[in-house]
Amino acid sequence: MALVGPGRVDLAGRIRSSWRKLRAVIRALLPFVGCILPLAASFPAPAQTLKTRWAERVTAANAHREYPRPLLARKDWVNLNGHWDLTMKGSTQKILVPFPVESQLSGVAKRVEPGDTLRYRRTFTRPKGDRVWLHFGAVDWHARVLVNGNKVGEHKGGYDPFSFDITDALTKSGRQQLEVIVTDPTDTGPQPRGKQVLKPEGIWYVPTSGIWQTVWLEAVPNHSIAGLDVRAKNDGTLTISIDARTAPGSPKARSFFTVELRDGKRAIKAQAVAGGKATLKVPKPRLWAPDSPTLYPIKVKWMDDVVESYVAFREITLKKDKDGQPRVHLNGKPIFLIGPLDQGFWPDGLYTPPSDEAMKYDLDVTKRLGFNMIRKHVKVESARWYSWCDRLGILVMQDMPSGDKYIGGRDPDITRTPESAAIFQRELKGMIDAFRNHPCIISWVPFNEGWGQWETAKVASWIKTYDPTRLVNSASGWTDRKVGDFWDWHVYPGPGSPPNDPKRALFLGEFGGLGLPMPGHMWKESGWGYQSFKTQKELTDRFVVLLDELRYLIDKPGLSGAVYTQTTDVEVEVNGLMTYDRAVIKMDEKRVRDAVRKLHLPPPVMKVLVPTSETVGQNWQYTLAKPETDWQTAAALTSAWRTGPGGFGTPETPGAIVRTRWDTKDIWLRRQFKVGDQSPTHLRIHHDDDVEVYIDGKLVYKAPGWTSSYRNFPIEGLAKGEHTLAIYCHQNSGGQYIDAGFVRLTERAR
Repeated sequence: MALVGPGRVDLAGRIRSSWRKLRAVIRALLPFVGCILPLAASFPAPAQTLKTRWAERVTAANAHREYPRPLLARKDWVNLNGHWDLTMKGSTQKILVPFPVESQLSGVAKRVEPGDTLRYRRTFTRPKGDRVWLHFGAVDWHARVLVNGNKVGEHKGGYDPFSFDITDALTKSGRQQLEVIVTDPTDTGPQPRGKQVLKPEGIWYVPTSGIWQTVWLEAVPNHSIAGLDVRAKNDGTLTISIDARTAPGSPKARSFFTVELRDGKRAIKAQAVAGGKATLKVPKPRLWAPDSPTLYPIKVKWMDDVVESYVAFREITLKKDKDGQPRVHLNGKPIFLIGPLDQGFWPDGLYTPPSDEAMKYDLDVTKRLGFNMIRKHVKVESARWYSWCDRLGILVMQDMPSGDKYIGGRDPDITRTPESAAIFQRELKGMIDAFRNHPCIISWVPFNEGWGQWETAKVASWIKTYDPTRLVNSASGWTDRKVGDFWDWHVYPGPGSPPNDPKRALFLGEFGGLGLPMPGHMWKESGWGYQSFKTQKELTDRFVVLLDELRYLIDKPGLSGAVYTQTTDVEVEVNGLMTYDRAVIKMDEKRVRDAVRKLHLPPPVMKVLVPTSETVGQNWQYTLAKPETDWQTAAALTSAWRTGPGGFGTPETPGAIVRTRWDTKDIWLRRQFKVGDQSPTHLRIHHDDDVEVYIDGKLVYKAPGWTSSYRNFPIEGLAKGEHTLAIYCHQNSGGQYIDAGFVRLTERAR
């Protein structure tokens, strides 16, 4: 998540590889940012007490009991979540798996240092079957696994699932000993880590170490299915191949596997040689989309092994509109992607939601508010999260978790060490391999805001070749390299759009960040947003205005999508649609939903009734000295006021069209205007910073902070005749600007 957007301050070029340096930059630029950013201290252990309502229901007996891999499901399995023994820092205690060591729900809530070793232990009974596989949803970061004292494998990577065949390490009877040894460098290593840091503050959060997703066992036949590769086309053609796995010393396998797809009561079958592809055809398939997320169950059988899965028919492409601007198309039709930035943090479980129900709640709220998409931000979720998106009809833009060094917008790509490059490549491939069969994922995002950005063109090209069924957003925010399928900007509070691009879709990768602290539901006593508000109504009002302005960018220059920051508050950030504990939806749900749905309609017709100074400078009376009372009314004496053309401000202010310089703290403006047969519906204003607007002495608009361009704010209708427009604007710091007029907005016929 950016601290500022393009055109506000060139912060990007000044960010470097440590938060200490970044913090110094933020402190230096706070006057320009227009937000409240208290810098938190290093997190103590235990960290906080804020919890969600699901936390009190979590027990060792019910901790994430759902089958963890819906796209490759078997009926017989053993869940190993629950209480394990954990040894760290020389002492042993119980930990509730799968919650990370630092979290409240783990029962440990202790800081893990880069030099610490986590030793997890538990016992289990051998399940019946030819071969026994041990599966981990995710462990952060380096895991070595021993069964009965014998090493069965190791894995490096904090986000991708992994498995080991542990059969040969098992005894025939009795309790089996399982030990998992984990180390995690957090932000002292080059590995992908997302927002995890040892000293959380600002936009960086408490880390996750150790086991943080479900651990489970499966007994399978000697000949088993390790994975599926599913390719579906919108004409109903489905191609499936299997990763066939044969245990050492097993007899030769029968070569054919079968696939059965259920279409209502009808079964469609196909078979192929193991190592080949089975192809079947679904007549007139029902296509998967946010408003109709149709999934077809399938069953795949090879030898004595049977797995269940599902498929969807959907295609995501770029096609040019009548003006030659590429736009995102779903199933051949243009679609505007709109959704929140979802960081996937929880106050009680950190990376791990307290329950499957809690995880689904975030997605339910996202759908209820009218969004059709989520940008999963520098984190990878469990397979169940993506499966819920599949079932609910939520499109996903999936980030690769960030790591290594930072660059700014004007810097070249970083140079990684061979070790760092190998880690990044392995974990990127692991992410795609693990989740490529989920239809909800429509785009991979390898880099965010210059963090770890390395060989951008090569990485984007590799992803596109490796997974040609999806779009590639090569660099979200700041560091565009003119490759991939998107040109992505971050603008706070925004909105904004890149200019036309003949080859790529235009995308607003982050905007908004509107903050509202809600005491009783906060991580700390104070928090920050890019712009802060005092009431839920004020917050909703500003959100609706931002989305109204977004509508114009969809029409011209041709924006294909936008990501609002963010789903929930996260630690000291209070700019969520919900509080961090998910107890309060901060805005009026209906107004948010209506504003989001309007984005799929043509923008309204805007008729200028009282012009701003965007094109031609309009004359105002103004004063830089505090005037007498009642200066807002037509009867006020203004003989000592000056006259000058708008807008007023300093030329370096982003978006400003300055014709009269104003560089003091305060300015008062007055202007007469006339209303004819048509009354204005909106005040059109660009203010930097705090503003009060009066019509005939009545306060009609008041807002803190700044806008980065002209915005339209609704007003009540005005009677015919002469009126007085009066404005007071106060400069806090950074740029400054003020100009205003009136327009009439009329919705187009549907």
